[in-house]
Amino acid sequence: MSELSAHKVMLGDVEVSRVVEVGRFPLPTEVIAPEVPDEVWRGNEKWLAPDHWDPGSGDALAVMQTWVLRSEGGTVLVDTGIGNGRERPGVPAFEGLDTDYLGRLAAAGVRPEDVDVVVNTHLHGDHIGWNTHNAGGSWVPTFPNATYLVPAADHAFYGPERGDAVRVDHRYGFADSIAPVVEAGQAVLWEGTHRIDSHLTLESAPGHTPGSSVLRLKSGTDRAVFVGDLLHVPVQILEPCCSSAFCEDPKEAAASRVRVLGRAADEGELVVPAHFAGPGAVEVRREGEKFAISRWV
Repeated sequence: MSELSAHKVMLGDVEVSRVVEVGRFPLPTEVIAPEVPDEVWRGNEKWLAPDHWDPGSGDALAVMQTWVLRSEGGTVLVDTGIGNGRERPGVPAFEGLDTDYLGRLAAAGVRPEDVDVVVNTHLHGDHIGWNTHNAGGSWVPTFPNATYLVPAADHAFYGPERGDAVRVDHRYGFADSIAPVVEAGQAVLWEGTHRIDSHLTLESAPGHTPGSSVLRLKSGTDRAVFVGDLLHVPVQILEPCCSSAFCEDPKEAAASRVRVLGRAADEGELVVPAHFAGPGAVEVRREGEKFAISRWV
């Protein structure tokens, strides 16, 4: 099975599929984890390569992907990638993308009209792009029957009210991927916690962005937490106080990371980040004030 194929697993009564938009995307380690010493990467080369780190270039590796959850008869998408045909000034890697994302969703058994809920864990451009698609020159919701769950704090932070205080690529992303679903009446702005169904609950985990969130899954004896960009790369499990250069508030992001990883270790939650390649999910344990990887899943 190729990296771009759908993978499925059952967690209790919830089916989880993984749909990759862009595979193994290089990111400079000094950007994605600037405070992590080079010796941490080198010292863990045996398991970081080849999925998470390229020892030759020194780049970290990430994927752009969506998690598809089928729960209580509904279909939930967790983050929607970069999207096709976008203008992203300052982010050339996201500019004018053309992938078969919708075809890969279809291969996972999901048509746009089947989607009931879209979760944007936060409003960075690589998590919101397929919220919409271009139809006759206008951006319209890709998933016509879905409720889009949008963190209220991010909506305020990246919205037009702040004008030029918002970085230009974020302004473009808001305009083409968030504003159209709000205008269509399909968005719910939430804060604090939001219950999707008896298995799935959104919780605020700020720092990476003001509205960054995690999605908790609890079904039978199985537990998982979809952490978005709380973790970009696995070395942040080993060095949880190290945030990326993309974090709006690095200290708050680190505090959220330590809190979420601590609960995952204590309660046996499977940790499912947005961008991990390879197996994609991980079990963690405490090691003093830090954490370690118990098992890849």
